[in-house]
Amino acid sequence: MERNPEEHSSVKEIKASLRSTVLGRRDAVDPETRNTLSRDILREISSLASYRSAGTALAYVGFGSELQTGDFLRGTLDLGKTLLLPRVNRETKSLDIYEVRNLAEDLEAGTWGIHEPSPERCAPADLRIVDFVLVPGAAFDSRGGRLGYGAAFYDKLLANLRPSRTWLVAGAFEVQMVGDVPMQEHDVPVDLVVTEQRHYPPEPPHSPGR
Repeated sequence: MERNPEEHSSVKEIKASLRSTVLGRRDAVDPETRNTLSRDILREISSLASYRSAGTALAYVGFGSELQTGDFLRGTLDLGKTLLLPRVNRETKSLDIYEVRNLAEDLEAGTWGIHEPSPERCAPADLRIVDFVLVPGAAFDSRGGRLGYGAAFYDKLLANLRPSRTWLVAGAFEVQMVGDVPMQEHDVPVDLVVTEQRHYPPEPPHSPGR
């Protein structure tokens, strides 16, 4: 299908404006409150059947005003699950995935200061083994629409997962929820968004729905 350049530019501008607004709201939340809500949200995600049954979980290290994921990462390892984390590949403008076994020793400050797996200490991982993904994002809507941070790293990554078996679950603060996220062809929605107040959609799906 041929794209209309003006329409594409318009959607990009809408996304940029929405991203700025929502990130401003998230940044404005008191850090102590963010930490408390992070624990509550990630505890709820850890209780999901889709997470409990997963053998391999792909997650991320929270940065800035994102959910603080440290307890979730440690809990994943403590449960004996395989933990995968992303590393930004600047050359390919994509994410490389590595298995992490020791959070204290396997991570190093990478792109934008985010802690990422060290290629010297961690083995590359095959996306085909992923059962569950904790997905980051700037904004979400009640249907699972996701607005990322603008580089499309995660859209590229998620598109390569096996949709019939891989759960995509986002944790977010309620201030990150919006009425509608403008979605384009390359945008990948999540199966479930969990905030401190509720699940979106309210009834968790019985299987990944992409």
